[in-house]
Amino acid sequence: MSYIGIDLGTSSLKAILIDDDQIVLAEHSVALTVSRPHDGWSEQDPRQWSEAMQKAIGSLAEQADLSAVRGIGLSGHMHGATLLDASDTVLRPCILWNDTRSSHEASLMDADPQFRNISGNIVFAGFTAPKVAWVKNHEPEIFAKIAKVLLPKDYLRLLLIGDHVAEMSDAAGTSWLDVARRDWSDDLLAATSLERSQMPRLVEGSETSGILRDQLAQQWGLPKGVIVAGGAGDNAASAIGAGVVAKGDAFVSLGTSGVLFAASDAYQPDAASAVHTFCHALPDTWHQMGVILAATDALQWLSRLTGQPASELTQDLGTLQAPSRTLFLPYLGGERTPHNDTNIRGQFLHLDHSTDAKQATRAVLEGVAFAFADCHAALKSTGTTIERAVALGGGAKSEYWLNVIATTLDIPLLVPKAGDFGAALGAARLTIMAVNNAGIDVASLPPIAKTIHPDAVLQSAFAQTHERYRTAYDVLKSL
Repeated sequence: MSYIGIDLGTSSLKAILIDDDQIVLAEHSVALTVSRPHDGWSEQDPRQWSEAMQKAIGSLAEQADLSAVRGIGLSGHMHGATLLDASDTVLRPCILWNDTRSSHEASLMDADPQFRNISGNIVFAGFTAPKVAWVKNHEPEIFAKIAKVLLPKDYLRLLLIGDHVAEMSDAAGTSWLDVARRDWSDDLLAATSLERSQMPRLVEGSETSGILRDQLAQQWGLPKGVIVAGGAGDNAASAIGAGVVAKGDAFVSLGTSGVLFAASDAYQPDAASAVHTFCHALPDTWHQMGVILAATDALQWLSRLTGQPASELTQDLGTLQAPSRTLFLPYLGGERTPHNDTNIRGQFLHLDHSTDAKQATRAVLEGVAFAFADCHAALKSTGTTIERAVALGGGAKSEYWLNVIATTLDIPLLVPKAGDFGAALGAARLTIMAVNNAGIDVASLPPIAKTIHPDAVLQSAFAQTHERYRTAYDVLKSL
């Protein structure tokens, strides 16, 4: 048997085909674009997603025989507001996770104690509920037509199975879910002038959400009766792909945004810390995340500024060095954990005539690591202990960066062997569970190529520079 995992990312949609031994048989990615019509806005046309899925699965069919496929799993970027009318027509472009236009609406909702009490989280401007509240305030004619609110990957699910379904890990990032009870909160929906009928039904990530439409099965060369699993939001799916499923397991992800993720067997919210407390993709499990909005995005910003590709900026950095006097605060589009500040912006500090591209690169890598250290401290404040973490994401290809992060966080980082152990694999693993009624053993730790240990000699220097970084943030905040 074989299984398809689809990951709807911000910049691309990726599909993989794996067999029962989790060997990747075929894969394909399709690039996506983001529209930014105004400052702080970030949108995508869901038609892009549909077209990209068609291309990706079409490519899998060219690379391999899909007649043995038994299931499809979905992963996707979280928090997006995909608004549909009664005929399932998209009403407007999807407002994405990194869109901050709804900061006013988020503040008003967060001031209502029931949101933190029930959802277990601060109402961040990036979450779904304040985005829909913004639509109500600024596009009332569209709000009046809303029949269903779907998260991005669940719009793809609608196309696949013809039903409106979400799963717990993604739904937890809407500000409408009772995260402890793993169900929609009628009170939180009512507080935003919505009702349960406008929400998709809920399943666990490892459960069946529906059956692939016969028309699509025939078009793609799949058999009838292919199961579509619940799947997961991108970070929970990445955790499944990396084997981060039990208490004490963790990963650090260096993608467009940065995530420090820890699995848990209990619901232990601490909204004031700005730590995200969400359902995991498996029943009766939860997870906590510290999220920074610019990780590799900060490096890409420096790449555009210098005209050098990010790969060139990070090559030949040599062995780990003590941080320089130059500081970089990576708040290019605001920040989540622990600051919850949509208005703060990044800064370079202590530049001089000798600062060159390499020094600026090191400062950016260090600044992102210090932001991760702030997340780590926030997670610690909730009682979560991280003793080691799997390193994921495109930025994890830089060993220098991993050395900086391991030394700053004072934890070893496990680097998987060559291969993709991210969200697409996690989605496919959840499909194996759904099709075969299998347990968490499916989501094992990937083979580890090496372990990056903290540099004991330089730890003190990095700790002192992190304190300077925190002071710089306090000064910036006061301006």
